[in-house]
Amino acid sequence: MARTSKPLRALHELALSYPGAWEDHPWGDTVVKVGKKIFVFLGEESELGPGMTVKLPESAEPALMLECTERTGYGLGKAGWVTVHLDGTDCPPVDVLGDWLDESYRAIAPKKLVHELDESRGG
Repeated sequence: MARTSKPLRALHELALSYPGAWEDHPWGDTVVKVGKKIFVFLGEESELGPGMTVKLPESAEPALMLECTERTGYGLGKAGWVTVHLDGTDCPPVDVLGDWLDESYRAIAPKKLVHELDESRGG
């Protein structure tokens, strides 16, 4: 993965820090999976610049109020997937993007790994 965007690099490193997380490259895209399921798409190659796509079962509607976000195509948007254009003028700071990444992981990961994550964070 070309890592020229600081926010993208930070999100990539954060995603790989989750229990059971691993990088894959289906369709030539960079994704991070837990088990066999993708919890974040990370891209540098879009015409809109760097971005990420995450599943936001709770935060999708508020997130979609920002101009830097859109419902993900291919029918994924109906299931709560949101694409974030990291170069957007109203793109939230990395800590908020990290919260969205966390929400996506928790929506996709098996409960055992979510419990492991909570234990590692002292929760």
